[in-house]
Amino acid sequence: MSNRRQFLQRAFGIGAGMMASPALIHAQHEGHGSGRSAPASPRGPVPLVQTPDVPNLAFTLDNGVKVFHLVAEPVKREIFPGRVLDLWGYNGTAPGPTIQINQGDHVRIVVDNHLPEATSMHWHGFEIPVSQDGMPHISQKPIPPGGRHVYEFTLHQNGTFFYHSHNAMQEMMGMIGLFIMHPPKAYAPRVDRDFGFVLQEFGVLPNNSVPNSMSMEFNWLTINGKSAPATTPVLCKLGERVRMRFINIGMDHHPIHLHGHTFTVTGTEAGRQDESTWQRKNTVLVGVAEAVDFEFVADNPGDWMVHCHLPHHMMNNMASMVGPMTGVGGGLASSGSMNTGMGMASQGHATSDEYGTAMSRGAAAMNPGEQRTGAASVPPQHGGHPGVMHNAATASPNANSVPGFPQDAFMEMQMDEVVAKPETYGLAPGWSASMMGMMTLVRVLQPEMFDRIIRLQKETPPSKPAQEHKHGV
Repeated sequence: MSNRRQFLQRAFGIGAGMMASPALIHAQHEGHGSGRSAPASPRGPVPLVQTPDVPNLAFTLDNGVKVFHLVAEPVKREIFPGRVLDLWGYNGTAPGPTIQINQGDHVRIVVDNHLPEATSMHWHGFEIPVSQDGMPHISQKPIPPGGRHVYEFTLHQNGTFFYHSHNAMQEMMGMIGLFIMHPPKAYAPRVDRDFGFVLQEFGVLPNNSVPNSMSMEFNWLTINGKSAPATTPVLCKLGERVRMRFINIGMDHHPIHLHGHTFTVTGTEAGRQDESTWQRKNTVLVGVAEAVDFEFVADNPGDWMVHCHLPHHMMNNMASMVGPMTGVGGGLASSGSMNTGMGMASQGHATSDEYGTAMSRGAAAMNPGEQRTGAASVPPQHGGHPGVMHNAATASPNANSVPGFPQDAFMEMQMDEVVAKPETYGLAPGWSASMMGMMTLVRVLQPEMFDRIIRLQKETPPSKPAQEHKHGV
């Protein structure tokens, strides 16, 4: 009887745990991956990977098989205070929850489709049978809305991998997650802290919450679903060895730069690399569809940036800057058509005053757009929070007469309090002013400060879901 049941399980991709206890699977989904019967990640000689702002996905055990449950669904994600996007992801989050397994594990992954269209799941870089590869119309039929597909395979690799929808536009809506395969014993040299990061980008037009998945310009760049300064800093003690893992799926490559330290690149999307290929760097390009692991000894105390070094990726909510800048001539147009805001000439030439940057491209296209305002009075953005702006305190008296002004933009000090959490305790006042876009902080702390923040983490209740935040929409 046991052999017959195992045969049916493998033939039809249905686990005994699912047949015997569907309520458990449902409960796991309702908890968005919190699980009830097994830890969210393997126990063993290797440290678990921490993915700030992204949960781990729990599993259940079915005769030694680790069973994970992923639900593809629309999600609301507050990427920045007051900026809630309508994304697509898994188990209530975008990016999806992190899966962690041990090399050699046999896993079963149940994927339910709660999207309004078909989807499929690709296991990026996995050496598995083609029947489990997730290519719609090639290795499987697409999973229809309301449908379910079960993937099952044994994993012999180790390293940093990821899963994602193999529908291109769905990828641009947020459908990706980390998949960590731990080796049987820790890599040498062993690390004390291990962190994972998902790099994403979204083009969101004014007054919209849904990304334009066809866009080639992106105004919100995220790490683990957050734009700085909302990203959660990572913590380590002075002298510890740290590993950082990055994955990227989008339209842009990201040169990731770490301040204050030199690191060694030890892994790629193909897994751990032979030591003879390791490179010492302080900036590494994480290309589209690539994974990069690097390691360093945190021997330089301080609060250090790690960020994409593309200039446009170090900003939030960028607008087109075409034609003369805001300070020269008539100033910043308070309204205008999409074409006007992008500097597309219908009369005159593209660099005339008529085609200065518009504050709200297309938001009031029927208005003549003749009312203009100088840069010194650009109003706060981001749902009432002080946003990117200049005022008399940050600009010179003759700023409006200088061609090209403004080019730099800084947050106001109040943003420190808006994004405060235990991990930001002790940062210098005004720290958030320089944190925008695809950035986070690595805090190399003395043991006393590290322990104090850990105590604060334990004393602080978890944050509410984005749709419940007082600044949400």
